Parts: sequence; C-alpha cells; structure tokens
Amino acid sequence: MRLDTRFLFLNVGHAVDHLMMLLFPAVAVIMAAEMGASYAEILVLSTGGFIAFGAFSLPAGWLADRWSRETMIAVFFIGIGTVTALTGFAQERWQIAGCLFLIGMFAAIYHPVGIAMVSQGAAAAGGKVGRRLGVNGVWGNMGVAASALVAGALADLAGWRSAFVVPGVLAVAIGVLWLVHCRSAAGQAATHAGTAARKAGAQPSVDWKTVLAVVFVATAFGGFIFNATTISLPKVFDDKQVASLAVSGTEAGSLIALVYAVAAFTQIAVGHLIDRYSAKLVFLLLAIGDVAIFLVAAQATGSVMLAVSLAMMMLVFGQIPITDTLIARNTPEHWRGRVYAIKYVLSFAIAATAVPAISALHAFGAGFSALFLICAGCAAVITVAVAFLPRTRPLAVPQPGE
Repeated sequence: MRLDTRFLFLNVGHAVDHLMMLLFPAVAVIMAAEMGASYAEILVLSTGGFIAFGAFSLPAGWLADRWSRETMIAVFFIGIGTVTALTGFAQERWQIAGCLFLIGMFAAIYHPVGIAMVSQGAAAAGGKVGRRLGVNGVWGNMGVAASALVAGALADLAGWRSAFVVPGVLAVAIGVLWLVHCRSAAGQAATHAGTAARKAGAQPSVDWKTVLAVVFVATAFGGFIFNATTISLPKVFDDKQVASLAVSGTEAGSLIALVYAVAAFTQIAVGHLIDRYSAKLVFLLLAIGDVAIFLVAAQATGSVMLAVSLAMMMLVFGQIPITDTLIARNTPEHWRGRVYAIKYVLSFAIAATAVPAISALHAFGAGFSALFLICAGCAAVITVAVAFLPRTRPLAVPQPGE
C-alpha cells in the first residue's frame, strides 16, 4: 500500500507535467484571435519554455541524486502550479513568454526525477520495469490528452486565462498533499527503502555503451516526433478538416483527447511485451510502423485523418517505455537519475526545435504535410539505430536492504 500511494503520486505528476506543457499550444488558436496575431506569432512564444524543458533536466537530475528526489518532486508540483496560474494573468507577449519559460523550467524536474523513482520501485513489482514504466507512461499521455480537453472546455466556459489558472491551483494543492504524504510514516518508509536501493548499486551491463548510444539517437529524433505531433495535432485537426466533425472548442478538444487517451494505453501493452520478449524486435516494429503512418498522414484529411492520427499516436506513445526501460536495465540505480537527465536534455532540446519548425512551415504555406514527411525521415533514422541494438540481459533490480 505504501508503494502504491507513492506510485499514484508519481503517476499524477507525470500527467500534470505534460498537461501544463501543452495547455498553451491547445489555446494558441484562441489566443491568436483575441490578441490580433497569427497562429505562428503566438505559438513561437512557447519556444523558450520547450528549451527550458530540456535544459533544466540535467541540473534537476543531478540535484535529485545528490540531495532528495522527494523534495524535488514537491518543488515540481508547487513551482509549476504557481507559474501556470500566473500565466493566466499575463497581459503582454513578453510576460506570456516569460511564464512559459518558467513552466518549462519546473516541468524539467519530473522526468529525470520521477521516472528514476518509478523504475526504482520495480523491485516491489516483481522487477517488471517495462510494465511499471508503461503504466506511468499512460498517465503522462493522459495529461497530453487532457490538455486539449481541459483547455478547450475552460476556454469555452470562462476564457483562455482560466485554462491556466484552474490547473495551476490544482497542481499546487497536489504538491501540498505530496509533502504531507512524504512526512507520514508510509512516506518516510518508502523514502528509506529508496535510499537503501540507491546505495545497493549495481554494475552496468557489458553492452551498456552501445545500448545508451542507440537510446540517445532514438531519443533525439523521437523527441522531435513527439513534440511535433502533440503540439501540432489541434491545428492539424483544424487544417485537415477533422475539426469540422465537431461544432465547438470543447467537442474539438474531446476528439483530440480521445485520440491521445486511446493511444496512451499502447504503452501498457508495449511494457508487457518488452518484459517478456526482445525489446529490440518490439522497437523495430514500432519504428518501421512510424515511417509508414507518417507517409500516409501527409496526404490524409477528414475522417481518414482522424483514424490515421490515432494509429500515429499509438506508435509514437508506444515507443516511450522502451527507451526508459533500456536505461533502467542497463544502468545502476545510484546514478540513474543523471542518465535519465541526459536523455531528457537531449530529447527536449531537440523537441524544442519542433515549435519554430511548425511555425515556419505554417507561415510559409508548407503546412503539415511537409511536417509529417520530416517526421517520417526521423522515424527512418530511429529504425536504423535500433537495428544496432544488442540483445542484452536485463540488469537485476536491486532489492531494498540488499
């Protein structure tokens, strides 16, 4: 029960992380109309936030390994909630850009810290790292799904500013509850168990350098694909006549949320598969599928685009637990946070280029067909990299106290 409560908070944190990062792209169309600017001019304001999302991952991971992962999660919840709420009160474009930068800075804490804590708890789950990360990944993607739905519904009810204020206040409240949990007997016991596991350590696998090289290549190109698809999907639905199937912002947001939510559960299936079978084979199949579906997406419109979007996001989301599991299996626990930090610095730094890329392609009239062709090229690079992945035996998960 103790570990379940802790796992629940970490899962909620993953949802909050992605929700906050994607609130702005979800309301960018509405904000552009109200502020008398183009979609490209408004969307580009989030560039700094996505850069910060990657850049601050490394210091967050280092600080968590050296100081306290539990305290860093508290900083994440309260910090991101506060600055998200403040975004709803911004008046000028520079104020919006500044708030989005701070959102990215606090959002950077979760992945290197939270994912390390999730994989650390795999001992209590029978060593099923893939399944545990898959469940956590579903929660993260539920945050992605909720961004379009929450932003659309709140914007319809009370304007775009409420889309930042309400989620921000809720995140701060969750942070306070996390602090209360950490100070409880159950929370302190879980913290001591985690500390024992980190001190136990383990030797990396023989092929760890090759594995991490493949992971980092897949992470770099996969980061661009993830951001390009999740950020652009609301506008893709508008440009490719998918939004015509809905009559309001709430209904359009619901369609997008449905795609994200259904696709998210792919991670549980993939997590189960990589705990039982070759991660290399599963990864290859998903990467090859990505290449094919992006080529189809470049030409699809209307209801066909809705179906293609679902298949596309299933393939994109399905790859997430694989790289995290490979790191968990091939690195010792006591410096895993820093390895995750390096991975996410690379991922989010490259992912940040998706924002100006989308803005530029849209401004110059190239549209999303060109963007999907670029994503197909990125998926092809990932496929080649995964082909070099060695068949490695999972690293034993250290048991607390061993």
